[in-house]
Amino acid sequence: MSLIQGSPSDSFKVSKRLAKVNGEWDWPLQGFISLYSRSLPRFKESTMKIGMVSDSLAQLGFTEMLDTAARLGVEGIEMNSGNWSSARHLDLKTLVASAPARAEFLKAFASRNLKLIALNANGNQLHPMDGERQSMVLEDTVRLAGALGVKKVCLMSGLPGGAPGDAVPNWMVMAWPPESARVLKWQWEEKLLPYWRNLARLAAQNGVEQLCVELHGNQLVFNVPSLLRLRKEIGPVVGANLDPSHLMWMGANPIAAIDALGEAIYHVHAKDTFINEAICATRSLLENGSLMDIAARSWSYITLGYGHGEGWWRDFCYRLRMNGYDGWLSIEHEDVMLSCAEGLRRSVDLLKAVAPAEVSDYAPQPI
Repeated sequence: MSLIQGSPSDSFKVSKRLAKVNGEWDWPLQGFISLYSRSLPRFKESTMKIGMVSDSLAQLGFTEMLDTAARLGVEGIEMNSGNWSSARHLDLKTLVASAPARAEFLKAFASRNLKLIALNANGNQLHPMDGERQSMVLEDTVRLAGALGVKKVCLMSGLPGGAPGDAVPNWMVMAWPPESARVLKWQWEEKLLPYWRNLARLAAQNGVEQLCVELHGNQLVFNVPSLLRLRKEIGPVVGANLDPSHLMWMGANPIAAIDALGEAIYHVHAKDTFINEAICATRSLLENGSLMDIAARSWSYITLGYGHGEGWWRDFCYRLRMNGYDGWLSIEHEDVMLSCAEGLRRSVDLLKAVAPAEVSDYAPQPI
């Protein structure tokens, strides 16, 4: 990057004219380099780490899941706690109630040199019929996170019905006809924001610092503007769980989303999407066919590298680093064509190849 407009060679010539006096290098160049150094992003003294969502190995028991993750090179686990997960690996009620059970739970991670990186209660706590039950799971998840010393909870924003008395959620994605805008306004002002104000208070009471909202279809928060709106209304406890796979099938650009979200990125799911162009040409990206029938779908969740190649994932990780994110890359395996173990292994290998693994130690020399 040139610090002075023009070509790099022009910049060098200008800096030489500024700095060399009577054959000696003078202070202007040193000040120039110092100013340049201060303008560089200040990255955390850490590196990106590879984690995984526990349901990626849902077919295994708790200890076998941890052993397999450690053997494959995973460094941390994001534990599913309920709602859209059967939570095979975590007994939420027992862990909330029992300090000895929590101690044993944490010991299982420490003994394998694994980190417990987050709890995940993905679901729809604003569901007009089942929201109360799902909300209890989410609230207990926040309480458990506090008791375990986990600062991060992953979740969805929630999606209510479209009016009082509705029995099913209603996702408004069109501005026409006019009642669509009225429905959306009611959903945000009467349902979403009051709920989230209470949830933010609960998080603060339990020492949970980050509520990581996944940008997901069939939710009120599904893209960058809706996430930033919720964050503005509720405060910095709200941030993004950036899962590029959902933005891919919605037609957005996940790398552009990184720049737009910036410091609001609190967590990252590593999951890919395969766009089936031949099917998409006639069905569009709006797809409600069976998740198990990849050949008939416009798009499908897939193992890292099978939807977007290694080069794309390298750009994704580098752009995260450019925006100051040096956190977890949490693999979420949902590929129906590959076994869980194979999909996880291939995803770990890809991330090891593309994610920055060391803290940068480069700076321009003080010549």
